[in-house]
Amino acid sequence: LEQGQRGVDFAQAQLEGAEQDLLIRVSQAYFDVLAAQDTLTFVRAQKAAVAEQLAAAKRNFQVGTTTVTDEREAKARHDLVTAQEIAADNDLRVKRLALDQVVGRSGTAPLPLAQPVQLPAVQPDDVSNWVRTAEERQPQVRQALQALDVAKLETAKAQTGHLPTVDLQAGYNIQRTPNGTVLMPGINTRTNTASIGVALNLPLFAGFAVQNRVKETLSLEEKARADLENARRTVAQAARAAFFGVQSGLSQVAALQAAEASSQSALDANKLGYQVGVRINIDVLNAQSQLYQTKRDLAAARYNVVVGTLRLKQVAGTLTADDVTAVDALLMR
Repeated sequence: LEQGQRGVDFAQAQLEGAEQDLLIRVSQAYFDVLAAQDTLTFVRAQKAAVAEQLAAAKRNFQVGTTTVTDEREAKARHDLVTAQEIAADNDLRVKRLALDQVVGRSGTAPLPLAQPVQLPAVQPDDVSNWVRTAEERQPQVRQALQALDVAKLETAKAQTGHLPTVDLQAGYNIQRTPNGTVLMPGINTRTNTASIGVALNLPLFAGFAVQNRVKETLSLEEKARADLENARRTVAQAARAAFFGVQSGLSQVAALQAAEASSQSALDANKLGYQVGVRINIDVLNAQSQLYQTKRDLAAARYNVVVGTLRLKQVAGTLTADDVTAVDALLMR
């Protein structure tokens, strides 16, 4: 009975682990689509900006204020961005197919993050707390713990193999002789016999079968104990990595937000400098490229923080559908 309960607990931990894994896979696929959409949007915006710069370079070359180099640089950058657009469009198609496969239906249209978005900080803000929780509640650890308990029960059961056993035996027999017996022919008789007793079995020697079975179960118990310790070390390391990853991601988002503003200012300054003749065309093109690359990096960093927070809770074994609902509140309506 106790082993059966351990099996139920093991299956429950497996189920919770599968549910948490599904939540992560759906969330990752969802934000992969958003990241791919943002990449395509920013590439197309950059392409439009480069096209304007290319047209300006052509006009300036025709009136003799710039050289053909400016036009060729803009054309080369335009061709490069066009290639990036094709790749981004294909990546978006692939990401959408992956999301459709995970959710089991086609045509899924994810909502983007609301702008401006305030990403919540990790709570509790203590890595040791997350590590302790992971070592206690993570489904893999709980499965390993149940496996160890079962191994201990198997060892205890094997060790009873050389102990005496007592069996309660009972029987009831009915015998009919409708034609009588040899001594009493023609007389219908019926005999009812009931018995009850206790049998004591005392094993003497079974060819070391019991001893070998005990050794086997002890070895399996030791393996289960090692598996449990390894599971705890693994989830502890994963919890630390996930926690510091989210913390680093939040800092990266703040830095990229500042970089986005700086890149926009740099682009505006280069455009003005190009108009008055103190900057050349390649300076403007590089500033444009820097701005849109920063925008892509910022969007990706935000998504990484959101998914990373969910992964941290998964590693700790606390991830539920309510956590996904909290993420849903960050989306644009």
